[in-house]
Amino acid sequence: MRREKNAALLGHNTFGIDVRCAEFIEYETTDELQELIRRGGLRNTLHIGAGSNLLFCADYDGCVVHSKIGGIEILGSKGDEVEIRVGAGVTFDHLIAHCIGQGLYGLENLSLIPGEVGASAVQNIGAYGAEAKDFIRRVEGIWLGSGEKFAMTNSECGYAYRRSIFKEELRSKAAITHVTFALNRNFVPRLEYGGIRQALVQNGYDEETLTAEQLRETIIGIRRQKLPDPDVQGNAGSFFMNPIVSDETFRRIEKENPDVPHYRGDDGVKIPAAWLIEQSGWKGRTLGRAAVHARQPLVLVNAGGATGDDILRLCEAVCKSVEERFGIRLKPEVNIIR
Repeated sequence: MRREKNAALLGHNTFGIDVRCAEFIEYETTDELQELIRRGGLRNTLHIGAGSNLLFCADYDGCVVHSKIGGIEILGSKGDEVEIRVGAGVTFDHLIAHCIGQGLYGLENLSLIPGEVGASAVQNIGAYGAEAKDFIRRVEGIWLGSGEKFAMTNSECGYAYRRSIFKEELRSKAAITHVTFALNRNFVPRLEYGGIRQALVQNGYDEETLTAEQLRETIIGIRRQKLPDPDVQGNAGSFFMNPIVSDETFRRIEKENPDVPHYRGDDGVKIPAAWLIEQSGWKGRTLGRAAVHARQPLVLVNAGGATGDDILRLCEAVCKSVEERFGIRLKPEVNIIR
């Protein structure tokens, strides 16, 4: 276990915001976390993963806690389905590479999404037609109030688009320690979303002979082409959620914008936030020390020395423009810590 008072958080958020916390604690086992709780050391705490979905707007006057729980183990299999149990501190992209190497498939479309396994279960990360919830079988954790262990099935986690019970109702009440995923020994690629097929052709890959390694390489290439590297330009990936609107709202927008991209689902019509932002004139624009990315308007970036408030002001300006033009209020996907 590592503990540090008045700790810098610059290396613990991908926006590169230079803030501090009163104390930083990093634990490596479930037992260490339970001991911290028993000793009353986790009051006014913020649990973080890799900090790839956070925006700090000020110093955090409390304790920031990070899990280093590792391990990837096979629990068992039934036919071609295999269950693996993964520590919350494992880097999610490392997990995908490991699974492909072991002949366990399903997670390929989530390649290169930053963050750790515990956060993937909180945020229900998703990309290119896949979401973490599609593969999560069980989530284990610790109640921060009592230190007792819990386990929840997928259906108990309240998963929806970028939502879970851990992000909403149980926020600050539970810490995830392990996530069990159900993967498959048969590779069945998902190619319907986001120009994957076009990218495969450009890479010279044949759908009929496509391997999981080739699909992963293709997804990584698409992401690197569209999204800035946080080590070069601070960002948290997609800053906004894609809004889901009613048929009535969609028809109103479509009447004035016949080419509006959209995806129909059971809960409504999803319109890409990136399109709404670009149509509102924000693609590539700068506001102070923050900017909307020139290639992917869904991403807000630290243009150099930005504070959290700089990013937040840009967020609010973008939201106002989109709402004025389309009557839709964008919602941040990023967790804003004030």
